Amino acid sequence: MNKNTLLYLLTLAVTVVGIMGVLHFGASLPAPEGVAVVAQATAAPAAGSSVVGAMQAGLMANFHHPLSHLFVQLLVIIMASRLVSWLFTRMGQPGVVGEMAAGILLGPSLLGLLAPEAFAFVFPADSLGALKLLSQVGVCLFMFSVGMELDVRQVRSKAYTAVMVSHASIVFPYLLGVILAYFLFSGLAGAGASFTAFALFMGISMSITAFPVLARILQDRGMTKTFLGSTAITCAAVDDVTAWSILAFVVAIARATSLAGAAMNLMLALAFIAIMIWVVRPLLPRWLGQSEMAREEPSKGTLVTTICVVVAAALSTEVIGIHALFGSFMAGAVMPEAHGFRHKINVRIENFSSVLLLPLFFAFTGLRTQIGLLNSMQDWLLCLLIIAVATLGKLGGSAVMARFTGMNWSESLQLGALMNTRGLMELIALNIGYDMGILSPRIFTMLVIMALVTTMLTGPLLSLFGSKQTAADDLRQPTRA
Repeated sequence: MNKNTLLYLLTLAVTVVGIMGVLHFGASLPAPEGVAVVAQATAAPAAGSSVVGAMQAGLMANFHHPLSHLFVQLLVIIMASRLVSWLFTRMGQPGVVGEMAAGILLGPSLLGLLAPEAFAFVFPADSLGALKLLSQVGVCLFMFSVGMELDVRQVRSKAYTAVMVSHASIVFPYLLGVILAYFLFSGLAGAGASFTAFALFMGISMSITAFPVLARILQDRGMTKTFLGSTAITCAAVDDVTAWSILAFVVAIARATSLAGAAMNLMLALAFIAIMIWVVRPLLPRWLGQSEMAREEPSKGTLVTTICVVVAAALSTEVIGIHALFGSFMAGAVMPEAHGFRHKINVRIENFSSVLLLPLFFAFTGLRTQIGLLNSMQDWLLCLLIIAVATLGKLGGSAVMARFTGMNWSESLQLGALMNTRGLMELIALNIGYDMGILSPRIFTMLVIMALVTTMLTGPLLSLFGSKQTAADDLRQPTRA
């Protein structure tokens, strides 16, 4: 044994003996004056109890710690989301539809019904606060990514068709939603909600198009570069900006306690938008630095600056009273496009939010969705009516206006089917209405089902209307001898 090893072992021995000696003599010291002795959470094992039993008790106590419970929820939600998303993809549906369905399956509609004990263990009521906050962070990051995907140049190149079709796809369903609200208000609005707030939210719930889901459907079908695909992307982008602007104003009006308060909220919202477009957007390249933006891998300083802009914008709109996600969306929309900066940031933000945080939002929405509340034939017929009105307004309004701008009926109907895609964006709007007490649990559940059904119909309707165009083209082909 060499000297170094001997010295190392001697050091360890002296340290252990010294610590044990101090602990031995310190145990006999009197308790500090004026400080209450707090009882231990877990009592010492009684004489005769086994060491294994004491270990099990300690492990269970650690397992029920809030952080451990959050990790259990994360594991269950992420695995269920991946599995159901894979199954829906195999059935020809977008993966995000499977994630939406997984959230509902984990809620009281299925897991709570089939295994109430397991549901109560994984999702106890006192643990939902942390889940809600994390899901809101995920939605804000997602909206930041959506804002960065907005291509203003593409909108300008097809401005006429985009504005006409997208605004028709908002105006028609919005009107139908407000009319429908007149008949549903007394029985389905949230307790204490005003008719104005309920009608405005019903209108917006009929009008939203899920821009990211639509883009993924087009990509999966190889339609991104086609005339129909590029037109749909442009229309959805304009629809997104318009619908979310309307929703911001609706939230401002609904949260205000008076007409003067609503006017002040709207003025603050307009001031925020003006500052983001004409102050923050021109200054961002200078804050970030051209050399930093040109780097292949964004530095930590660049990511910190970007996240600070997102958080500051989200905080501003939350304080104004139009919800944090609008600030996140605007932060994405004003991000610089030079050197592919948006794409480099989006890859990092979107992957993190879509894999970890967005499934939490779907699960939290599923916990609020109680399909068991629809316990009569009348409820299900009403749900079908909501789906029909939403589809008629969105698909029909878009198709008619597209035909008016010069597209043939087949392409017009396909464009209408794409604009009828609601997906995640609809769930975000519905959760806002639910949190504000405007939507009751029953109408919330019906609208969630409507969002799922209209999104799932997109693929089949595209195939149906596309096959009609193919058949028409075949009939127009000259016959060969």
